[in-house]
Amino acid sequence: MRKFILSILGIAFIVFAIFLGKYIIDKNQAPKPTFKKNISEVFIETVLNKEIPIVLSANGNLMSKNKVEIFSEVQGVLQSSNKSFKPGTTYYKNETLLSINSDEFYTSLQSQKSNLFNLITAVLPDIRLDFPTQFKKWEDYLQSFDINKNVLKIPDFSSEKEKYFISGRGILTAYYTVKNLEVRLSKHQIKAPFTGVLTEALVTPGTLIRSGQKLGEFIDTSVYEMEVSISAQYADMLRVGNTVSLSNMDKSKDYLGKVVRVNGKIDQISQTIKAYIELAHPDLKEGMFLQANLIAKSVPNAIEISRKLLVNNEAVYTIFNDSILTLTKVLPIYFGTETIVIVGLKNGDLLVSKPVLGAIDGMIVKINKTK
Repeated sequence: MRKFILSILGIAFIVFAIFLGKYIIDKNQAPKPTFKKNISEVFIETVLNKEIPIVLSANGNLMSKNKVEIFSEVQGVLQSSNKSFKPGTTYYKNETLLSINSDEFYTSLQSQKSNLFNLITAVLPDIRLDFPTQFKKWEDYLQSFDINKNVLKIPDFSSEKEKYFISGRGILTAYYTVKNLEVRLSKHQIKAPFTGVLTEALVTPGTLIRSGQKLGEFIDTSVYEMEVSISAQYADMLRVGNTVSLSNMDKSKDYLGKVVRVNGKIDQISQTIKAYIELAHPDLKEGMFLQANLIAKSVPNAIEISRKLLVNNEAVYTIFNDSILTLTKVLPIYFGTETIVIVGLKNGDLLVSKPVLGAIDGMIVKINKTK
């Protein structure tokens, strides 16, 4: 009886040990992880090719198209005039900018005119005898001679003999001496070559002016030019006559201009080419800084996208069968600051419009249809 009870207890202990061991094993066994398949969402846009204008951005400072530095070719004391010779003064075309005292020079000119008059007067009797048919024209010239006006052109010679005769009497020398002095006298009055504004004045009335001295600077405020530097790779796009849109620094004012010149030389250091833009507006000033957008040319069957979408400078991601990310090769035409113009996509292609993290060719994606 005792052996039977011990046998039962042993079997019960074994069964208990088995269940206890299974319990411990089940408790310590970690559950198998489950993985949720993550499909990236992408934003797309439908490709619609069109003609895209290539806009080259550049900036620069305005310069007056007509600017002159005023120098004196004669010597004398600067006289006062109706307008103050100071920066900001406006002068109209042919209005006197500066007047240099010419009293001494004027007296010398009058003396030479008198000498010419005397020479012609002295030779008239000889002309009557040797050239009777030409006497009338020389007499009329002498009668029309006004010492207070510019000397008239001497009569034309009818023969070489008459020419030698007049020249031998010193009349030609005296005539051209007078004409030279008249030109020099006119340089005592410096007149405005065009309507504009004085931007620099280096002398004041009473100053002794010397020949070759700089007196100031005068500009035309009606038309300006701006020099801009464009990368040499776009040199073939620049054309004289191209329209240019310009704006000031804070984008508050817009202006319109055109390309009037393109330099034929590329800067070897910066690899840029210079273009010159002409524009006119009452608000413009010399030295003003402007931003220019040059419409160089138009590219047909193209699309403009963000530079972030271009892969290895030769491809973009498109969607195939509404779910497969596909790397499609394109041809970049123009790289802007933030965008790029490309060709090679077909109308209706689904272009990925925002960069996809970890994107690879053939990856399964889901289109985000949120507008």
